[in-house]
Amino acid sequence: MPGAAPGASPRPAGIDVVDVRRAFGSVHAVRSMTFSAAPGSVTALIGPNGAGKTTLMLMLASLLAPDAGRIRVGGIDPVAEPRAARRVLGWMPDVLGTWRTLTPRTVLRMVGRLHGMPVRLARQRADELVALLDLEQLADRPSRVLSRGQQQRLGLARALVHHPSVLLLDEPAAGLDPASRLRLRGLLRDLADAGATVLVSSHDLGELDEVADASVFVEHGEVVSGERVASARGTSATWRIRSLDPAALSLAIARIGVAIDRVRVEGDATTVVVDRDEDAADLLARLVAQGVPVVHYAPTVGTIERTFLGLQGGPDAPGGPSTRGARR
Repeated sequence: MPGAAPGASPRPAGIDVVDVRRAFGSVHAVRSMTFSAAPGSVTALIGPNGAGKTTLMLMLASLLAPDAGRIRVGGIDPVAEPRAARRVLGWMPDVLGTWRTLTPRTVLRMVGRLHGMPVRLARQRADELVALLDLEQLADRPSRVLSRGQQQRLGLARALVHHPSVLLLDEPAAGLDPASRLRLRGLLRDLADAGATVLVSSHDLGELDEVADASVFVEHGEVVSGERVASARGTSATWRIRSLDPAALSLAIARIGVAIDRVRVEGDATTVVVDRDEDAADLLARLVAQGVPVVHYAPTVGTIERTFLGLQGGPDAPGGPSTRGARR
């Protein structure tokens, strides 16, 4: 895989966090967090601003010590053994400064040397990552000319230089164009499939829905309980339907008996609110049975976004993003 050294032996367990706490004076940024992220998977870390995600990531990266609790990264305590932890983890913060006068290729070589790589291997690894992250055209120009998205790609390359088995990524898709986002998804999937532990913190919930195998929801410095997550995930969802014959679609929905306040026509699409995934599957089966030529049938938001909105009180909660029109 792109992050693993050839012939490297399997690493121990990925990330384990047990009752971790951290305060800054009277501000309790992390009150009590317990969760794990397994090797071979992409785990999404999700929460509103101020939920404690950044503080948690800093503690996992060995850059901040917890006040209480236990952390293991690749089986290593980052508080007791920070150097050992940094050998197995790759850390990509949301904003990472770089040497603006140095080229991306030189930056990656220097990072490799700082991790103890011989000159030849550091050069080879830098060239590999320049190609992997699509930085060839800018690899030998000063880093100051990089756009926000290009800086993100360089930041990810820096995190991968030393073949880490654990990746901590904070908003890795920020500033990326659509093609780069697709490549990022594929890269994260390849890393996880090859055994890496990937923890991604992001507010782009649609992007997380595309790549995450598991999710950890946090709020007010605590991990949300499984019961609350299951309840939020089970809230009603809006599905978007497109048909080659919109009139036949509308007629079929009426015949099936869907309540009129749960149906809305939006341009060439119709949205329908259903209570459960099973109801959505049944509706599709009945539409097809009536001969409606359905060409698109999907939820308007993914599972992660729907769960997040449910935890925040729903899309119609005060201050929340409104989808009121789509629900009528």
